[in-house]
Amino acid sequence: MNPFKTLVKLGSFLLFLTVSNTGFSQEQNSPKAKTDSFWDHVQFGGGFGLAVGNDFTDITIAPSAIYRFNSPFAAGVSLQYSHLKQKNFYTSNVIGASLIGLYNPIEEIQLSVELEEVNVNNTYADLYGNIKRSFWNTGLYLGAGYCAENVTIGARFNVLFDRDKDIYSDAFMPFVRVYF
Repeated sequence: MNPFKTLVKLGSFLLFLTVSNTGFSQEQNSPKAKTDSFWDHVQFGGGFGLAVGNDFTDITIAPSAIYRFNSPFAAGVSLQYSHLKQKNFYTSNVIGASLIGLYNPIEEIQLSVELEEVNVNNTYADLYGNIKRSFWNTGLYLGAGYCAENVTIGARFNVLFDRDKDIYSDAFMPFVRVYF
C-alpha cells in the first residue's frame, strides 16, 4: 500500500475524531456569560528567529493567531517570512501562510493539523553568474506536543514531504508554540 495514502487517511481520520469529539463533548468549563466577544476567544503568538555570523544572516518572523472555540479545540492562521543569506554564495526569501487546527484531548497533550503554503525565491551565486529558482511549496503537517500553560513543545511530520521538491531537509520537525 502507498505510504502517502496511508498517512493522508490517518490524518483525515485524526481530523474527523477531533471535529466529532469536539462537537459531541460537553463544555468542561463553567458556562460563560453571553457578553463574551469574539476577541475574548482570540490568542496571539508566533515566532522570531535571528542567527548572524561571519558573512551569514538568517532572520525569521512568524506571527500567528488562533480562535479558541472551547477548551479542547482551536483554529487559526499564521504568516511567515524568512530571509537567509550566505555572502557571495546563497540568498533565500520565503514568504507564506498557514492554517492550523489544534485539539487538546487532555490539558497536557496537544494534537495539530497544519496546512502551509510558501513561496520560495532562491539565488545561488557561482563562477558564471546567479542562478535563480522560484517555486511554491505546500506542507501538510500532523503534530503532537506537550503543553504547559500557554507553551507547547512537540514535533510535526509533513505527510506531503518530497526530498527533491521541498525547502526543508526532513519531513520531521520539532516545534515550540506560544500563545497569549
